[in-house]
Amino acid sequence: MPQDARVRQRTGTGAGLLLVLVLAAVLLTAFPHYHHREGGGTCAPRTVGSWAADRRLTDAFARYGDDATRTDDWTGGDGTHSVRLPDGRVLWLFSDTYLGRVHAPPDPAGGSAAWRDATAPLVRNSAVMTNPAGRPESTLPAPVFPDPAPDQWRWPVAARVEPRSPGSREQVVRVLLWVRTAGPAPWIYGVPTATEVATLSLPGLLVESVVRVIDQQLVPDASRRVLFGTTLVARGGWTYVFGGDDGQAVSRPVSSAYLARVPEGQLGEPGAWRYWNGSGWAAGGAGLRPVLGDGRHTGVGSAFSVVPDGGTYLLFTMAAGVRGLTTVTSYWACSPTGPWYGPAGDFRPPLPRGRVTAYNPQVHPALSGGGRLVLSYDVNWLDPATAAAGVNGDVSRYRPRFVTLRPVPAR
Repeated sequence: MPQDARVRQRTGTGAGLLLVLVLAAVLLTAFPHYHHREGGGTCAPRTVGSWAADRRLTDAFARYGDDATRTDDWTGGDGTHSVRLPDGRVLWLFSDTYLGRVHAPPDPAGGSAAWRDATAPLVRNSAVMTNPAGRPESTLPAPVFPDPAPDQWRWPVAARVEPRSPGSREQVVRVLLWVRTAGPAPWIYGVPTATEVATLSLPGLLVESVVRVIDQQLVPDASRRVLFGTTLVARGGWTYVFGGDDGQAVSRPVSSAYLARVPEGQLGEPGAWRYWNGSGWAAGGAGLRPVLGDGRHTGVGSAFSVVPDGGTYLLFTMAAGVRGLTTVTSYWACSPTGPWYGPAGDFRPPLPRGRVTAYNPQVHPALSGGGRLVLSYDVNWLDPATAAAGVNGDVSRYRPRFVTLRPVPAR
């Protein structure tokens, strides 16, 4: 064979191999359905196939809130999170909460609503205990978590039951807390300050300790500060804790989602936390990089929820822009670190009448199963200047509502 023919043969073989590798890379990019780094199981695109209002759960909290036999229990709140306890009960955690008494509507036939007196006590956090079937039965003495300092408060977010320490047979409840500090506009809901973890005893639910795991006060741009705990996922001996920034407070269309992970049994140990920096897990929280959010078209609301669905992870959040006042959307991924695909699967859950907004969609694994997910969303009066009158004039405007979702393969 002539020398130039041999050269052409070798060159052609190399080009063919290169073409195969390029095509394989393209296919892996176009069809990421079965490739993931963490979690196990088969991953495939998932989206919301159908949904329906869950009147049973919505009405259960409405009946409990309307019950006027006590004046120190829950009558409305937001920041809805839940965790099932070992004895089957479900602990529900709320942020700003109204106690006191609810008054019957003066003219139900004329469309008037149950209302709350303007002097009703407002506390920064509360906890409601439900029976295993999900019916609310009692309110823990509120607030459960006292203010850490003047002009600061704690909002409880995600929680889980885990060993007191790795390998321990004793279990405790660990509750993630957001610390916020009073501030001027646009920080009408407080300046993000720090993430803490509270340890509660079982079965008594006494607060044993509160530790600060990541402090954000040295981050000069408050809209870039990250609070962790809006949602968490336990997988493979790790607790994956998601967080978000407050970009929307300064009119960025969407906020970004961030991620930390902690070995099981060590949520209350700041030194055990590791944070995603875009290429790996680092201590200390320096160099945080978002797992979702480009600041314009993709990202999350101020609070969101992540849940495993087989080998796939589903993320639920309010949609970007003005649609985020009414519309829930979703993303999917094969790993908590992403890449996340979406948004898709939009739906508009029912809202009470008036100038209200929806926010904080949260999946409740304790009540989900059989191919369905139970998701709550909070509602509130849209105008902060008249919020007290808006939510007191109709108590349904400041209570969680529920829907049932059925995820299906995405086409």
